[in-house]
Amino acid sequence: MTRRKLGFWPRFAVVLVKPVLTVWTRRTWRGAERLAGPGGIIIVPNHISHADPLVAAHFIHDAGRWPQFLGKASVFRVPVIGWIIGKCKQIPVERNTVDAVKSLDKLVAALDAGGAVVIYPEGTITRQPELWPMKGKTGAARLALATGAPVIPVAMWGPERMFDPRTNRFDVRPRIPVTVVAGEPVDLTAWAGASPNRAVLEEMTETIMLRLRDLVAEIRGGTPPPLWERPARTRTPEVTE
Repeated sequence: MTRRKLGFWPRFAVVLVKPVLTVWTRRTWRGAERLAGPGGIIIVPNHISHADPLVAAHFIHDAGRWPQFLGKASVFRVPVIGWIIGKCKQIPVERNTVDAVKSLDKLVAALDAGGAVVIYPEGTITRQPELWPMKGKTGAARLALATGAPVIPVAMWGPERMFDPRTNRFDVRPRIPVTVVAGEPVDLTAWAGASPNRAVLEEMTETIMLRLRDLVAEIRGGTPPPLWERPARTRTPEVTE
C-alpha cells in the first residue's frame, strides 16, 4: 500500500506524529529505496526500544510506503483506540489460538494488496543485555514461504536513547541521533517451495536473524555476539527432610 491510497485516519496519524519525530530525532536514513515501488514486502526490524516502532514507521513512510504493523488482537478490541488502529490499516494477530490461521490469511491478503507488512521477528524487545538481536520466532519465515514476498531486514540504532528498556529512562531532548538502514532482501531461495515444517522455518529464521544482526553491527560497530537466547529457567530443587 502506497501513501497515495491512504484514507483520512492514516493521514491524520502522520500529521499528528511525524512533526514530533522530526523534532525529537536527528535521522540518518539509508537503503530506503529498497522499500520503494509496488508489490508486497515483509519488513523485519530489530527491536531495542518501545520507541523504535515510531522510528521504523517514520523511515518506512519516508520511503513512500505505509507500514502495516502486527498488533495483539486484544488491542483492537479496546474501545475507540482499537477502531482507530484498524482504520490506520494495522493488522490484528491472534496468538496461540485456533484463530491464528485467520491472522495468517490477513497477512497474506495485505501482501497480495501490495502492503508493507512489519514483523518484529524477536517478538518482543531483545533481552540481550547490550541490545544485540536475539533468536527470532518463525512468523516472518512462515509468511515468506506462503507468499514468496521479499524479506527486507531493517536495522536500527538510536531509539534506545529515546527510551532505554534496561533503565526505563525516557529522554525527550530534541535531535536524538537515530540511524535506520534497510538491507538487501534476505536470500531465502534455498527454501523456495519447501514444506513449512519446523526445521525449515527455524533454518529460514536463523538466516533472517543473522543478516539482521550483521546489519546492526554495521551501524553500531563492534563484533556481534551469537544470537542471544534466553536462559532456560532452573527449577528450585525440593528440600527433603
